[in-house]
Amino acid sequence: MVMAKRRLIQAINDAMFEEMERDPRIIRFGEDVEISMFGDTKGLRDRFGPDRVRDTPICEALLTGMAVGMAAAGWRPVLHMMFSNFMYTGFDAIANQMSKLHLMTGGQMRLPITVIAGFGGGRSTAAQHSDCPYPLFMNLGGINVAVPSNAGDAKGLFKTAVRSNDPAIFLEPGGRGGELGDVPEGDHIVPFGKAAIRREGHDVTIVAIGAMVKLADQAAKSLSVQGIEAEIIDPRTLVPLDEESVLASLAKTGRLVVVDEARDRCSAASHIAAVAADAGFGLLKAPVKRVTVPNVCMPYAPILERSVYPSADRITSAVTALLSNQEKA
Repeated sequence: MVMAKRRLIQAINDAMFEEMERDPRIIRFGEDVEISMFGDTKGLRDRFGPDRVRDTPICEALLTGMAVGMAAAGWRPVLHMMFSNFMYTGFDAIANQMSKLHLMTGGQMRLPITVIAGFGGGRSTAAQHSDCPYPLFMNLGGINVAVPSNAGDAKGLFKTAVRSNDPAIFLEPGGRGGELGDVPEGDHIVPFGKAAIRREGHDVTIVAIGAMVKLADQAAKSLSVQGIEAEIIDPRTLVPLDEESVLASLAKTGRLVVVDEARDRCSAASHIAAVAADAGFGLLKAPVKRVTVPNVCMPYAPILERSVYPSADRITSAVTALLSNQEKA
């Protein structure tokens, strides 16, 4: 397989170009798509024109409603929401229309909508630009949720989202857009619902979401020096969630740490821990541990943000505490 080095944001941009070339029904619209503040829409307007790439007013309730109407009329909209927090103000159409109309019309209406936004902390963008709202979308029951951790997956998952006939939330990990990664050349597709094993190990399973994969890898390297071999599972999509891969890893290690930059209460980590307790209770040698953000808003000051944000040290401490407690038992 031939690989190209691309930055994560460039990989998404490449995917957008390829998909818009492939399907004339795809329309990209939203906040600042023409000037491309993040870089993921760079050059699209020049190539495809204002009919298919269009800036819109900063009115998220209007944008999400437009996306539903466009999809119902036969288009395949890609809605650019910039920061995931902005989806809160457009939530009515997401929760009451995107996620439900396929069911409410008896399967007659399909809504091929992709909503893309940056998410998460670590960039000192303060409380209104640093949330991880994917637990909210996981709970709606009718929307897929993709959270890539690297450039290759970003391209492949984005293509899957755009080609799907079901609505999808595609979240760009905050502060990671400039990172280089290997991207397979050609029509690279990553299926939804299939996790990736980023590192193999036999002592503990670390399930890490999005930007947390990099931190988990740093922690795993530190743990390896101590003789502890961690296996890292990257879910890639939270809806659908590859529970089988998590449980298969748990069967090897017997221990689970879930790393999630959402707030702890009702987080994706909470759900994954519940899956392990329900379907994998007999596999567990120790309690499931979560490394998350406390139940507070993300601070603006960098030193305060670092104090609540997950880190490699926190992951390492969670793993060593888990093994230490089990040895004492």
